[in-house]
Amino acid sequence: KPKSEETTMKIVTSLSFQGQCREAFDAYARILGGKVTAAFPFGEGPPDMPVDPKYKDWLMHAWLDVGDQSIMGADLPPEFAPNIDKPKNGFDVTYHTEDAVQAKRVFDALAEGGTVAMPFGESFWSPGYGSLTDRFGIPWMVNVIADADWKPQGAA
Repeated sequence: KPKSEETTMKIVTSLSFQGQCREAFDAYARILGGKVTAAFPFGEGPPDMPVDPKYKDWLMHAWLDVGDQSIMGADLPPEFAPNIDKPKNGFDVTYHTEDAVQAKRVFDALAEGGTVAMPFGESFWSPGYGSLTDRFGIPWMVNVIADADWKPQGAA
């Protein structure tokens, strides 16, 4: 198939919030060095959209580009997502980098106001790894990609 006929494909995680999507995506853009390229509130949707007017400033769609990666997000009213108030589980947004200093900075910034599950530090597979739930309730893993010749400090 000629390159011009190939279909572009991308798998993107979509995160759900309860009114904090804009704040979260602005924070993620700042922390990760990305750019919010879409932020559409419910109030700008079709007038017959079945959404309570109190949610007019909530985002029905947000898009964040970080390098060649992206994250989508939305604020979900309880009538659209009955379990939206439950803790997020079963997934993590994962940040991978070869730069340990950058990874630590990202981890610390995401952890601010959140809950650290595993403090950032060396693991048996990486010179730097940590996991947390950020202040918006989103679970994250931050991982340093080890060089091929890297070995844990305690290894012979």
